[in-house]
Amino acid sequence: MIGEPPRYQLDVAGGYQISTDPSRMEPLAVWAFLHRQSDWARGIPYDMVARTLAASLNFGLFSPDEEPVGFARVVTDFGKFAYLWDVYVLPEHLGRRLGRALVRAALAHPVLAFPRRIVLDNPAHHLERRQSAETLWPRGPAV
Repeated sequence: MIGEPPRYQLDVAGGYQISTDPSRMEPLAVWAFLHRQSDWARGIPYDMVARTLAASLNFGLFSPDEEPVGFARVVTDFGKFAYLWDVYVLPEHLGRRLGRALVRAALAHPVLAFPRRIVLDNPAHHLERRQSAETLWPRGPAV
C-alpha cells in the first residue's frame, strides 16, 4: 500500500471515542491486556505485540478522560483481505456495547470497504494452524 490509511475518529455513546490515530495508540496498554488477561495471547512478549501493531490498522477505544480502555486491530492487504483480531474492552467498561462499536468502526473504515473477505475467528472458513500461547511464548519475565 502506498501511504498511510486515512485516520478515522468516531464518537461513541457516553463520551467514549474510537480512533485510528497512531499517536494515540499505547502499545504497552495493548500488551498488558493481551499478555495478562486475554485467553488467546496470554504470555505474548511485548516485542511481538509492538511488531503486530506496526503492521496492522489499529482501532483504539478511549474513555471520556482519554484513557485507553479497548482495542481492535485489522490485519489487511488493503485490497482483498482483512482479518479482525485482538478485539477487547477492559472489564470495568463492559456492558456499554463498546465492543460492538469497535467492530462496527473497523468494518466501516473507508479502506475496508473493498476486501472480498473480512475474517473473524471462524476456522471453518479458512486454513488455520493453532498452537497454544504457552508453546509460543513460555512464561518469562514481564517487560
